[in-house]
Amino acid sequence: MLETTQTPKTVNLNELSTVELAQALAARLAISEKDWHRLKANRSARACEQAGAALVFLLKNQPEEALPRLNQAAGWLDRSISAPPCPTHGQGK
Repeated sequence: MLETTQTPKTVNLNELSTVELAQALAARLAISEKDWHRLKANRSARACEQAGAALVFLLKNQPEEALPRLNQAAGWLDRSISAPPCPTHGQGK
């Protein structure tokens, strides 16, 4: 007889606060250091990252922190901002 076990830990989303859910989403949307060069100019990824962070600040009643991030997200989407060049590229070290 074979036994089945569940290895992934499941979390009941109803047990988490809205802020905790937003923080988990923001963490998932954040671009990791290892993916930075690949995604630094990806408009969708950058907008999602900024919007996720903004949501956390909004839920924590910190609109002064949320607004710049929402503006950044909008800038990525409307193409009014672009990724700056990597500061370490092009330098003869």
